[in-house]
Amino acid sequence: MGSLIKELPRFEKHDRSCMLKERLRQALIDQAETGNPTTYKELADRLGLEPPQTIHRVGEALETLMEDDVAAGRPMLAALCVSKTLSGIPGRGFFLKAQVLGVFSGDPTGPEARAFHVDELQRVLSFYGCQHPHLVLGAS
Repeated sequence: MGSLIKELPRFEKHDRSCMLKERLRQALIDQAETGNPTTYKELADRLGLEPPQTIHRVGEALETLMEDDVAAGRPMLAALCVSKTLSGIPGRGFFLKAQVLGVFSGDPTGPEARAFHVDELQRVLSFYGCQHPHLVLGAS
């Protein structure tokens, strides 16, 4: 019985992680419908995450979503989440995870990263039915 009680916090953490991932997936689908990206902080706030490590928890959940999306052959919803400081592209972790998943090969800080992000963002917006993809991509 004692070992079972010791295991409960681990299961609770797993359940919280799964719930966060599903709430994050829905928030990103809703965001896709706006045709605009969001930031890690905006997502953390929308999900009601409390410090500490809110951005870190969003990042971990985004990486799990990327795994799920790639495995299911869907565009990566994580492309909608961008860094406030990196001129409208995701943080380095997005590109590193994409490399691990075999969908991106290039310099995570180079021009190929920006091109990959633009392509993936367009795929997300097309897949999830954005009616105004020009808002994000700057097309006229």
